[in-house]
Amino acid sequence: MTPSELNIQVPFVPATRYPIVIGRDFVSGLLARLREQFPKRRPFVISDANLQKSGWLDKLIGADTVGRFVIDPAGEDSKTWATVGAIVEAMEHLSLGRDTLVIGLGGGTVGDMAGFAASIFKRGVPVVHVPTTTVAQADSAIGGKTSVDSSQSKNAFGTFHHPAGVYIDVATLGTLDDRQFRAGLVESVKHALIADAGYFAFLETNLDAILARDLDRLEQLAGFNCRIKGAVVEQDPTETNQRRLLNYGHTIGHAVESAAAYRLLHGEAVAIGIAAALQIEKQMGLADADRIERVCALLCRLSVPLVIPTDLSTDSFMDLLTRDKKTVGGWPRFVLLEKIGKPLVRSGQYAHEVAPEIVRSILNPHA
Repeated sequence: MTPSELNIQVPFVPATRYPIVIGRDFVSGLLARLREQFPKRRPFVISDANLQKSGWLDKLIGADTVGRFVIDPAGEDSKTWATVGAIVEAMEHLSLGRDTLVIGLGGGTVGDMAGFAASIFKRGVPVVHVPTTTVAQADSAIGGKTSVDSSQSKNAFGTFHHPAGVYIDVATLGTLDDRQFRAGLVESVKHALIADAGYFAFLETNLDAILARDLDRLEQLAGFNCRIKGAVVEQDPTETNQRRLLNYGHTIGHAVESAAAYRLLHGEAVAIGIAAALQIEKQMGLADADRIERVCALLCRLSVPLVIPTDLSTDSFMDLLTRDKKTVGGWPRFVLLEKIGKPLVRSGQYAHEVAPEIVRSILNPHA
């Protein structure tokens, strides 16, 4: 099947129209394509131990002698200053320069670090993302955010560095373990909730086929996600207002991730964050029981948690929320919805004040 292609235009930033290619079974020929597309650049591939073990790294590289860095162990535990430092030192060791093209093959952690490394190497070189997980194909590969975690919070340090291209091969999802696959789909649910009631209905109707990894449905899924996220990024590339919509469920979700020491996957934590946001909306008179039931029913079909683990303290959550990178006056603003597909917008703002007392009552309903 011929891959489909979208284009993202980032306003006010020169030369930032980039393709998002969606298809299947094209990874094996992608490196040659990128060499043709960027003939004056030397590629450097960043991936992780999971992609090496599954064979996708070999499929991308083939017999090419391209430089590479394999993040080991894979996952959030490696998303640190030390790993990024090791990556750029490896690039330096190969005598790479400003003519480098970084290629990130992997999930959100690989994409974040590949983008961050590209943004700081020689004061910035282009990066191409080849996302291989449901969360990366839906969300993190698009939009130019890069980051590493601090010792206290998730994504504490980073840059905006928009990619030169995003290449989504849905066949790469075939080797993803079931827990990762399902958790990553929470980002798809989030996109539907903030932007498209029709997409939410598509997820309800087609979720069984998506969970069975039907490639036609996975391509449709990627198309929905890329159009929604791309439209938001085009309007607000550096998250001054509208792009905050993409944080729906993430404010509490990120605190859950940090408090749980990343034993919960990102999508699992965001599912808990979405459930919490629904309860905040209920307390503020924005959500009725039918909407809450419908959203939670879809999330339950993904087998993700909706309740904060009982061993985590409310006080630690409240402290983590004050450290959120989007705080204003020491307290974060929250994205809320009026209904499925329609965010709450007041005075032109997409993120809103929620009293700490309301948040505490949601985090600890039995207090």
